[in-house]
Amino acid sequence: IAPVPEKANQQHYELPPEFFAAVLGPRRKYSCCFWPAATTTLAEAEAAALEITCDRADLADGQEILELGCGWGSLSLRMAERYRGSRITAVSNSAPQRRFIEAAAASLGLTNLHVITADMNEFTLESDHFDRVVSVEMFEHMRNYERLLERIASWLRSDGKLFVHHFCHRTFAYPCETDGDANWMGRYFFTGGLMPRENMLTQFDRHMTVAEQWRWDGTHYQRTSEAVGDFQMARFQANPQNAGRVMDRGLWRLTRHPNYFGDFCVWWGLYLIASTGGAAWTIFSPLLMSFLLLRVSGVTLLEKTITDRRPEYAAYQARTSSFFPWPPSKSSNDRSSGPNDK
Repeated sequence: IAPVPEKANQQHYELPPEFFAAVLGPRRKYSCCFWPAATTTLAEAEAAALEITCDRADLADGQEILELGCGWGSLSLRMAERYRGSRITAVSNSAPQRRFIEAAAASLGLTNLHVITADMNEFTLESDHFDRVVSVEMFEHMRNYERLLERIASWLRSDGKLFVHHFCHRTFAYPCETDGDANWMGRYFFTGGLMPRENMLTQFDRHMTVAEQWRWDGTHYQRTSEAVGDFQMARFQANPQNAGRVMDRGLWRLTRHPNYFGDFCVWWGLYLIASTGGAAWTIFSPLLMSFLLLRVSGVTLLEKTITDRRPEYAAYQARTSSFFPWPPSKSSNDRSSGPNDK
């Protein structure tokens, strides 16, 4: 079902919880947030995503609910809090995640949440037990959807439902490969993963059928990533000990300009959408914006005088990618390993 589940733990799921406290929002939602028109902060977007997930999953008090791939427990804890009469079973591949969620549930006085550490290749449950199964951004780690859906169907009662939230490509499904130094996502973050295409689950209808489908466009993930960066920067600046220091943590560890890179992705994403409708000529827009971000009003302008004001920024420049996210290179000031190491 999942080719290398241990890689996800090595790469991020079993990093210390304190790391995620520093780089995620207040609910530690390790997935896309939802940004309605009036939403302006990461905390609001986290809450909005959790509520709309509960609503679209058709959850109700008194149900037996299973969450597959619970991360740091944002949805598990919210379901247990919102549906006090329900019993929530949450499954994670990571023991540190389980311990963190258990501690958080205890601090909130929640007694209706049970967390299990398990590999999805071996995970089994009693048949016909759950009213709802919910999974947010876990299916991307799986490869054998047919077998996975067969198992989930066996755990559901006859009138049960599965809600799946996954990111996707509009047209193509493709694996995250590890070949080549430039394949950052496949080698260092999502080994064994799969980018589903939008309607992929409709192809696996032997055991379950798609009844409803919704789409969040890519700007929700873009705004989530940018808000995470803003949240990290605000937290860094709020600490008096960081006065005058260079921010080199969280997203800033991988790129000196995460928000500019987010803008870059939005423009190229809009172009890809337009090009599928025959408007390939609009490529001049992302090309122009990329040039401005990299050479004129973005990176170049911002960094023109920063080393004069902050001499330590030169060392940060030497080890950190200026634009595209990449693990930092080794230097006398930073011993983190990465693909740039020689």
